[in-house]
Amino acid sequence: MTTADTELQPRRKGLTRRQKRSLSRGVQYVVFVAAVITFAVAADWGRLRNQFAQWDIAKQMFPDVITLALRNTVLYTLSGFVVGLALGMVIALMRLSSVGPYRWLAGVYIEIFRGLPALLIFIFIGVAVPLAFPGTEIIGGTYGKVALALGLVAAAYMAETIRAGIQAVPKGQLEAARSLGFSPARAMISIIIPQAFRIILPPLTNELVLLFKDSSLVLFLGVTLEERELSKYGRDLASTTANSTPILVAGLCYLLVTIPLGFVVRRMEAKAREAVK
Repeated sequence: MTTADTELQPRRKGLTRRQKRSLSRGVQYVVFVAAVITFAVAADWGRLRNQFAQWDIAKQMFPDVITLALRNTVLYTLSGFVVGLALGMVIALMRLSSVGPYRWLAGVYIEIFRGLPALLIFIFIGVAVPLAFPGTEIIGGTYGKVALALGLVAAAYMAETIRAGIQAVPKGQLEAARSLGFSPARAMISIIIPQAFRIILPPLTNELVLLFKDSSLVLFLGVTLEERELSKYGRDLASTTANSTPILVAGLCYLLVTIPLGFVVRRMEAKAREAVK
């Protein structure tokens, strides 16, 4: 082919894929910057500061917002997580059982408690249980009720996570354990479950973050002043002071826990990906 023939060939028109991607990113950046500038210019920062950033009100919340509200929130979350993890393990093993009724019961539990809002579970524990069993008190009072309500909700999600983790362990691990003389139960406890938990640790930590936020539903159980968690504490002070600063401070306290937990989850996920490579 001669040079003249090459020059006569029509040149490709349009942008390359790389150019299109660069253009798309540029447009997105421009739209984002424009939205931020518009918000910054249109917002009435003086009114926002007066309603949400009163330093005198925020200062009055310390140290109770940490030593009382945040402490209770952490206790509620950890107790619910422990109950949910224990119950979720049992349900996951029932889900994997060769006994039909066990699988059926586990499946019904998971579908019901994953489908119901957590708010309804809290109302059921706080209202329906005392009506159904007059004179019966849940061990631990409010802390026990919160642990049970959060645990029932978390168990449905954790059960599916644990089941997926157990099934992700290579079958050869169980076969090798059985060849060494392990019983099925011992092989599951000593070999399979520890490996499964290394796989599912990131999603379980995510569940802990979700439970930390769901603990705000404790207000529907009726709590005393000493049993308030962050949301209830912030709402009460906001009503007393006729200002929303306590709600903002409570939100920042949530972030003090959820952001580090999110960082831990990302680190664990990164390590899991590196281990697979």
